Amino acid sequence: MQASVKSHGFTQLIEFQIEPRQQSALVLALSEQAERLAQGHEGFLSASVQVSEDGQRVLTYLQWQTRADGDTAFLRLERAGEDFWRLIRAHQATAVTFGSFQVLRSIERSVDNALMCNLYR
Repeated sequence: MQASVKSHGFTQLIEFQIEPRQQSALVLALSEQAERLAQGHEGFLSASVQVSEDGQRVLTYLQWQTRADGDTAFLRLERAGEDFWRLIRAHQATAVTFGSFQVLRSIERSVDNALMCNLYR
């Protein structure tokens, strides 16, 4: 029998494959979008926008308290006419990969700079 697992966060990852000349504009657009999500939606924890060294991939990472928090935020963006499909077309992405993950374990630095491993069950 598998033990029930309690999630302590929900992460959405979206990777864009683009031409390197599109990188700066896409990074700016994703950063602005993450800021709007942070300001206007309950349950937002963190976000980052990362780029590959070759300039052909951009990864956006959004972390929420729950999956419902993330889903609600993106539904509100879509209703406002600000969906990812428009972003994909505007920056000529050749491929996009979506991923969703529950946070079950995390390793963090404590106040005294030691590593702490949080195990969630």
